[in-house]
Amino acid sequence: MFRMIILPEAKADIRNASIWYEKKQKGLGKRFIVIIRKCFLLLKTNPNAFQIRYDDIRTIITPKFPFMIHFSINEISKKVIIISVLHTSRNPESWYDINSTN
Repeated sequence: MFRMIILPEAKADIRNASIWYEKKQKGLGKRFIVIIRKCFLLLKTNPNAFQIRYDDIRTIITPKFPFMIHFSINEISKKVIIISVLHTSRNPESWYDINSTN
């Protein structure tokens, strides 16, 4: 099993989306969090099952919510690094360009 590291930017993505959904309908933000946690569990057990989309960045699409989790894998240390959790209508190149310069 892989250990998971969630970058602060990804935590903010999750928090902001959850707040937005909760404002739209009571309980919906909590359901969003449950779905994200289920996706994280999948990633911890078999992160290589998901396709590479950008260089070494892989993605998993969340069921029931139009979001994509962007992550990388460190096979040596057995870590999954969650980079962002973006709505599928957003351009992932915006964070990719910023993060590729660091």
